[in-house]
Amino acid sequence: MDRGRMALIIHSIADVAAVFLGLWILLYLLEANQANVFVDFVHGVADWLAGWSQDIFIMDTEGLRVFFNYALPALIYLAIGHGAAAWLRRL
Repeated sequence: MDRGRMALIIHSIADVAAVFLGLWILLYLLEANQANVFVDFVHGVADWLAGWSQDIFIMDTEGLRVFFNYALPALIYLAIGHGAAAWLRRL
């Protein structure tokens, strides 16, 4: 597998992870039905992706807590994934 293809895969995985985290933030803030299968699936994936960062931010406002605890890993995944992809492309 060439470096360009590997970089694209890493870049895409980081994007998909960030999309799931961002989608969960949006669904939570818009008060989506938690009993819905799709919402439950997105929440489960987001929890798995953000498991290491849960409760870094503890706030009284639940919406802000969810936003920051899921936005931080999304930004980190994007930074690491895009950085690694750019580094691979330069090799």
